[in-house]
This record gives sequence, structure tokens and C-alpha cells, in this order.
Amino acid sequence: MAWEIVVGLETHAQLLTRSKVFSGASTAFGAAPNTQASAVDIALPGTLPVLNRAAVEHAIRFGLAVGARIAPRSVFARKNYFYPDLPKGYQISQFEIPVVQGGKVSFVLDGEERSVRLVRAHLEEDAGKSLHELEGSHEVLGHGMSGIDLNRAGTPLLEIVTEPELRGAKEAVAYARALHALVTWIGICDGNMQEGSFRCDANVSVRRAGEPLGTRCEIKNLNSFRFMEQAIEFEARRQIDLLEDGGKVVQETRLYDPDREETRSMRSKEDAQDYRYFPDPDLLPLVISEEMVDDVRRSMPELPSVKRRKFEAAGLTPYQSSTVTATVQAAMYMESAAGKVKKASASDVANWITGALLSRLNEEGLDPSQSKVSPEDLGALVDRIADGTLSNRMAKDVFDAMWNGEGSPDQIIEKRGLKQISDAGEIEKLVEAAIAAGEKQVADYRAGKEKALQSLVGQVMKASRGKANPAQVSELLKKKLG
Repeated sequence: MAWEIVVGLETHAQLLTRSKVFSGASTAFGAAPNTQASAVDIALPGTLPVLNRAAVEHAIRFGLAVGARIAPRSVFARKNYFYPDLPKGYQISQFEIPVVQGGKVSFVLDGEERSVRLVRAHLEEDAGKSLHELEGSHEVLGHGMSGIDLNRAGTPLLEIVTEPELRGAKEAVAYARALHALVTWIGICDGNMQEGSFRCDANVSVRRAGEPLGTRCEIKNLNSFRFMEQAIEFEARRQIDLLEDGGKVVQETRLYDPDREETRSMRSKEDAQDYRYFPDPDLLPLVISEEMVDDVRRSMPELPSVKRRKFEAAGLTPYQSSTVTATVQAAMYMESAAGKVKKASASDVANWITGALLSRLNEEGLDPSQSKVSPEDLGALVDRIADGTLSNRMAKDVFDAMWNGEGSPDQIIEKRGLKQISDAGEIEKLVEAAIAAGEKQVADYRAGKEKALQSLVGQVMKASRGKANPAQVSELLKKKLG
């Protein structure tokens, strides 16, 4: 019987607030170590935490986006453990009664829409960060030293936990990408994985089909989708090999080493009782009124799932609609460009966005809002293909010129003399010349070799310096050789 890989993800999304979840200290990234850790963040005697309202609003926003229940009353607890970058000796989190309960996230994989149920999403504070400089020299730590930076301590997090319903690495990554798109779309997280704003822990187990869930291992702090896929695949293979050799999987926390492309043991995995949760005596229960939920609901943008349905109704394929709704910037670009076309279809516009445009943006590390080709100009370019002014090949040259700042499509077409030849008489002369010069191709085509026709089309296109309308050329050749 085949092995089945079972994955559950726990995602920490850093919330976009100016101050921390229980103090007024700044959450700005990149400050000098330990310059943004207030007395509250490190729990100095006599300090009391005060909950950040914006963090609560962000949690509600997420709950509404995934169709979850917003708890009218939730409780903060102390999660007790001892680690160098946790100055309090405990983390303020939520345990028994989280603010967001249930819900689901939909995603597309291999052209098929799927979904995963969520267990919960709860508010908590982040810990500090350990800096290990065991090799070389560091401007602050010096050679071979470690240090603790508490700037991140107290930063607001929303921990989003799935049911163990994901089957395999590709499905887990597809979900994580959809979740990343959602939290950035609704404006609660910047999604910067390099800075740790969006990081995932993967709980991986394997089982034979139909058997109970196996023993899971947790892979911590996966900060790229590529590493997530590699880590899950390696860990699943490790567990399968272990079980097939007669061994047992031990519940533990593991780290992924991208250089060796393997996971390795970090520590034994704690259970809830090991953390000795109890309600935080310094924080009252969080009470959320219906009025507050309604206020947040009114401020919500149209969700990616709604946009996808609208785009597909306008003629986009599931692949196109999922690609152009991967980010709010891409969706806005698509809407703006499609709104400018007069003869082309929305699907024609989406083809250029998912192809040439996204390729250039990825090469230069830009998002659609930073595109060097405006939505208006892209719409105009696609229209010039639809009205026969440009062939697809010519349009690619015009797109490159637009990207390099040479002007609008019409300006470039005029300046370079790129207008496509669609005059029937002119094309007929070119076709007759190609037939006269290509006796072998003509004979081959009449003998049933379809490729010979493309050779003749190529000759006409070469003679016209790429300006002849290829569809007209092909149609006329078939007519004359029929």
C-alpha cells in the first residue's frame, strides 16, 4: 500500500501595526539591536501590558476573510518556556479560547480549486531573536559570539493553524501561497518572508492509506516556499525510510538546512501541558462587540475568491484568474488594463500579464504596481494585436521598447514603422512570389506534409520583414494551394 503524506501548517503572520501588541514600542524593521524593546516588552517589575486595538481589528479582518467565527469573548494566556530570546520566561498567547475559530482557505493546484479547514487563528506576541555568529566576524558581536536582539519581542502575531488535511508538499505550498496572498491582500501583513513577517511551521507525518494519523514532526521557521517544499519532501522520505526499516518516528521539533537539503533534530516536541498555560492575570478577557465586527466588515476589500469568479465570468481561465489575483497589485493592474481595451478580450490582456509582464517583473524583483509599462499602455498594445496593426512577434518588440521607456505603443509603431501589412493585394503578391520560389515546399504540402505550409509562411514573413499578417498569409496560401 502506498504511503500518504499528511501536513498541517502553523503560520505566523506579523501584523501591520506601528506599535507592539502590548506596548507602545515601534515595530519598524532594521533598527539597531535592542533599541526597540520597552520595559513592558521585557516584563520589568511594575509594568502592565495594554492590548493594541489595531491588532484585534486585523485579527477580525482575517476571520471575516476566511468565513470564521469571531469569538465575542476570548482569553489571553501565559505560555511558559525558557529560552534566551524570551526575556519574560513566558509568551502571552491565546490557548483555550482564540479570537478566530474555524474558517477555511481556498487555493488552486493543477487547475483544480481545493480548500483546507482552519482550526483557529489566535493573537500572540513574538519572541526576540538569537544571533549566532559562530564563524567570521560581526560588527556588533565580534568573532565567534552569540547575542540576543529583543527588538522583535512583543511584535503582534496572528498564528493561523490548519487541520491536518494537506496531502504532500505541493498542496502545502499552494495553501501557503494562497494564505500569503490573502493576508497581504486584506492589508494585515506585509508578507516579507526575508524579514520574518510571514513564516511557517510544518507538521509532517506519514501513514498507510486508511490508517490513523502517524506521529508528527514539526519543522520550524520555513521562510520560503521553495524551502518549505524541499523540507516536507525530505522529512516525509525520512519517516517512510525509518518505518520501512522497522523503526519508529519520534515526535520532535526539527530544523531545515537548505545547504544540505535535509532536516535535523532540534529538540523533543512539547505538548500543551508542557507549557503550563494559565490565563494571564494582567490582561482582562478580550470582548469584541458586533458593532466592532461590523465596522471592520465595512472596511474590507473585495476578496481574491470574489475577484477570481468575476475574472472567470469575463472569460479568463482558472489559471489566468488565480495568477492575476495572487496579489492585490496584480488584480488592480488587470482590472485597469482590461478596462482600457476596445477590441481585445480580457483573456488577451491576461495572457500578456501572466506571460511577458510577470516575466519582466520577476526578473527585476518588482511588483505590478512598479511596472515600467502602465496598464493603459499594455491595454493599448493588446488592442493593436486585436485590430491587426501588430503581429504577436512585432508586439513583443514593442513591449520591450515600452519597458525601456521609448513611449506608448502607437509612438513606437510610428517611429519604427512597424505597422503590420494587412492589405490583401500586397499580401497576395508576397504569397505568389513565395509559391514560385518554393517548388519543393509546394509539392510537399500537396503531398500531405503540413509543415511545408509553415515553411512557406516563414518565407512570406521574411520577405515582408515580419510585417505581413501571418493569419492572412496562411489562409491565402491554403486557398492558392488547395
